[in-house]
Amino acid sequence: MIPTLTTARLTLRAPNDSDAAALRAFLQSPRAAWIGGPFAATDAPEWLAHGHKMWAEQGRGQWIVARRDDDMPIGRVGLLDHTDWPEPELAWFLFADFEGKGYAHEAVIAARAHANGRLGLPALFSFIEPANARSRRLAGRLGAHHERDTRFRGLDFHIFRHPLGEPA
Repeated sequence: MIPTLTTARLTLRAPNDSDAAALRAFLQSPRAAWIGGPFAATDAPEWLAHGHKMWAEQGRGQWIVARRDDDMPIGRVGLLDHTDWPEPELAWFLFADFEGKGYAHEAVIAARAHANGRLGLPALFSFIEPANARSRRLAGRLGAHHERDTRFRGLDFHIFRHPLGEPA
């Protein structure tokens, strides 16, 4: 069971088949480089299925972020907990044309509150590539601090540690 979270403008919900086209467009775009892409067009359904699997196996995962007024999928946010991850990661990305509107900030706050509150997880971290200035700025607005740098899966990352509770 994937919980649904709502904010003033957004619904964080379970992924569904109708999200595949928007996810596919993102995964094939140059913007997917921040998450190891671009990826093949055929990967979107697999990503959606994997999302359901993580919730079923771990009781946590990533939501599709959709606008409340029209249920348009605009990104993904939530917890990544891969077997080689050092701990659960709070991760996010928005699809094209939805950055710069405060959606990511709103969605991440809701996801973090759920993780820290309902799931009882400690302060979370985010891997952010050094060149991803937008995500670094967002992490700062969320109250996260640069904890250290690391090399993981052959890539360099900044690790940002999120506070418990609301951003300052």
